[in-house]
Amino acid sequence: MARDKIHAPVKEALINDGWLITDDPLYIKIGTLTVFVDLAAEPVFGAEKDKEKIAVEVKTFGNPSFMTALYEAIGKYAVYRKALKLDDSDRVLYLAMPEDVYDKYKNEPLFIGSLEDENVNLILFETSIDKITKWIKR
Repeated sequence: MARDKIHAPVKEALINDGWLITDDPLYIKIGTLTVFVDLAAEPVFGAEKDKEKIAVEVKTFGNPSFMTALYEAIGKYAVYRKALKLDDSDRVLYLAMPEDVYDKYKNEPLFIGSLEDENVNLILFETSIDKITKWIKR
């Protein structure tokens, strides 16, 4: 299973932000099919989070075609969200992506509209300092 090139820095940033990584990856078996969400985490005891458990799909959007990267990210997110629902999971799904990619395309109606229509929760990540800069929950 290939990992995204920012997988390890996102994992480390989550830990530094007060999350305990519980699965790397999170395996969800539905019927005869299995999906692999990059990470699963929950707040460390006493952390000032919403007390929610999360699943995180990590994407750099590094494909030479931004549209192909968007198709892959939105498609995986939709399938993983359905798998979590069918599994009766209480985890909230997030898509972790570089903040500079989000900033570059945040005024593009197709990009933002796709994220909004699919209710994609985001973790924005600053790759130069390996730090989570923003959480966007829809």
